[in-house]
Amino acid sequence: MSRKLLLRSAVVASLGGLLFGFDTAVISGAEQTLENLYQGTYETLASYFQGLGFLGRTGFWHGCTTSSALIGTILGAWLAGRPADSLGRRKTLSWLAVLYFVSAVGSGIAWGWASFSISRLIGGLAVGGSSVVGPIYIAEISPARSRGRLVALMQFNIVFGILLAFLSNYVIGRMDLGPVEWRWMFGVEALPAAAFFLLLFGNVLSPRWLVMKGRRDEARQILEALGEQNVDQELNQIRQSIDLAHHSLREPFFRRKYLTPILLAFLIAMFNQLSGINALLYYSKRIFEMAGAESSDALLRSVIVGATNLVVTILAMAIIDHFGRKKLMLVGSVGYIVSLATVAWAFHTGAGGGLVLAGFLVFIASHAFGQGAVIWVFISEIFPNRVRAKGQALGSFTHWFMCAAISWTFPMLVGRADAPGAAQAGSRVFAFYAAMMVLQLIFVILMMPETKGVALETIQKRMGID
Repeated sequence: MSRKLLLRSAVVASLGGLLFGFDTAVISGAEQTLENLYQGTYETLASYFQGLGFLGRTGFWHGCTTSSALIGTILGAWLAGRPADSLGRRKTLSWLAVLYFVSAVGSGIAWGWASFSISRLIGGLAVGGSSVVGPIYIAEISPARSRGRLVALMQFNIVFGILLAFLSNYVIGRMDLGPVEWRWMFGVEALPAAAFFLLLFGNVLSPRWLVMKGRRDEARQILEALGEQNVDQELNQIRQSIDLAHHSLREPFFRRKYLTPILLAFLIAMFNQLSGINALLYYSKRIFEMAGAESSDALLRSVIVGATNLVVTILAMAIIDHFGRKKLMLVGSVGYIVSLATVAWAFHTGAGGGLVLAGFLVFIASHAFGQGAVIWVFISEIFPNRVRAKGQALGSFTHWFMCAAISWTFPMLVGRADAPGAAQAGSRVFAFYAAMMVLQLIFVILMMPETKGVALETIQKRMGID
């Protein structure tokens, strides 16, 4: 019973990751429809800011629409810690499920640009909150021997959610629903959001949170129910870690001695997005149409990309502790460079959609095998205990900020899929991403330490941190 309760609670909590992935990728099937639908609004907004650079371009405002969820994600990741500590992890996850539901329904019934963008921003708050609270909850209910595998359920479900979004878009696109097609693409997310909310009632409370609130007897009961063998030892470790966390609040973060891990976290998070990964996830249908694919075929190719992402993520999760973080990043970086250069060349020469699809399959496999598998593990390892939470927050903020920047600027840089010169614009953009991955390869070779099998305290000493 204890094993079933543990696994059930971890799986249910990780459904926040599935909604995370779904919400992130679902807009790819509808963003061009939204561009046409709100074109008049974009032109009006652009006219207000005529002569003020990007603000005076309709592409900027479409990027704003597409990235509205990402703005919410940045805020959600930043703000989620406080309710997680005051309300509890499980209750906070329940409120995030409500936000997912409100966002799905609001996006589906949106009556204008403002209502749609606000609904998407609400969904972004849920995504950002889930990226913080979900892994914390799973880690806090899991015994040490299985913590890594159970927390990895979150990453698996994020990638699975991306695949489900692409598949859902493809199925809805084949149903010939006409002008309301895009509404269904967003609205279907309400079903898994409602299921997530209801299933959470069967989850246990976090023992660590209970100890934080002085409810030690309840924490003991839950640890016993979860099958913890050394309950008293675990309770003492929880108490000591809480004392350390309280102490770390007084520890300044931006200090010279933390410069190396701060720089490593910033660079790996920045390069993660400069690969263009979220340009592909958000604009996959547009990109494949730029390469000459029909609308339904473009949606099917997005499904193939999502399936490749899932399969390679499972492979990378299985070997990361054996193969090593740096080696995965080296392989991924080379794959990035080759695939992005191939896509840029295909767009430049008009070589055809088949080569673009092949290039993107190698690209998504390279991402899943390298950055996708490594980034959060690596960032969690390179900071000392006393500032680890702050280091993870820095990495998360950098990641989401760059994600918003890439997603916001992509439609400005490539224009509409059917516009003259769209393919050449795509060639330049993907050539830029390829150049950024050359810089990432240099970063990995010259700066990135290998942390596989190295004790956290040893990593700290190697970076010159006492």
